[in-house]
Amino acid sequence: MKAIVYTKYGPPDVLQLKEVAKPTPKDNEVLVKVHAASVNDWDWGLLRGKPFVNRLLGGLRKPKKYKILGSDIAGRVEAVGRNVKQFQPGDEVFGDLCGCGWGGFAECVCARENALALKPASMSFEQAAAIPQAAVLALQGLRDKGQIQPGQKVLINGAGGGAGTFAVQIAKSFGAVVTGVDSTSKLDMMRSIGADQVIDYTQEDFTKNEQRYDLILDFAAHHSIFDYKRALSPNGIYVMVGGSTALMFQAMFLGPLISMAGSKKMGLLMHKPNKDLAFMKVLFEAGKVVPVIDRRYPLSEVPEALRYFGEGHAKGKIVITLEHNNKT
Repeated sequence: MKAIVYTKYGPPDVLQLKEVAKPTPKDNEVLVKVHAASVNDWDWGLLRGKPFVNRLLGGLRKPKKYKILGSDIAGRVEAVGRNVKQFQPGDEVFGDLCGCGWGGFAECVCARENALALKPASMSFEQAAAIPQAAVLALQGLRDKGQIQPGQKVLINGAGGGAGTFAVQIAKSFGAVVTGVDSTSKLDMMRSIGADQVIDYTQEDFTKNEQRYDLILDFAAHHSIFDYKRALSPNGIYVMVGGSTALMFQAMFLGPLISMAGSKKMGLLMHKPNKDLAFMKVLFEAGKVVPVIDRRYPLSEVPEALRYFGEGHAKGKIVITLEHNNKT
């Protein structure tokens, strides 16, 4: 089978399209014929080995554990291990493979049974591949860590990206008043998916204006946690999902201390992969959440897809399509 493989850290140029052995599912695994995959921040980090924590996951000097990237997939079950109960050959599934070895940028991949869910018939493979990691991060940040309530003023920093576009729609489904923050080129798109207000971060720093928010969900942290604290209402909650290593450690260690010292809560989201795919299916089928797909690339052009992702210009998700998606 064909797969995108890398054997050293670096820019997208280190990725190569190669012929590799087709995997065989273990007793608790499902072999999936991949019809679509999507690009996530972890793919970008593992490719470059930055920040350094990604080398702790994949190999200090070169990739040892994850030689095929790609965590979010959608496809059709081709075979199942003898202990698999939920799926059978022919089932259409989707899921996040970050907890079981990645491998989605390939024609086939093995995944643990608990990393997959049945894909709704009304959902295309491309839409399904866009959902698992980004949408679940957004949902868990808003609902579980952020304790979102109807009528709250919610600010989403990085609202024009893959997870951010889901966060805007999910927050609106909970009845929140949403402000989206991102670059100039993404403002109209953010309005189109429901943002009540938008802020161009190249023109305005939301941590320095007079507005206060009940909940801030941050996919692109660039400020000190104390700056974000000032932007919160008296009982507000700040949830960091993405940012530099230094800022994430700040949220991890200083956040609890700030939370104990006053009424404002600060914290870092700990992702629970695939926990809420069933909930996301309900939102999709109700028409409350629709994946925003910016660009599609064939498997052979994964390097170009990751290069575009790294430039930070994507409006929503970047999806990888497989040739057999159009044949079967």
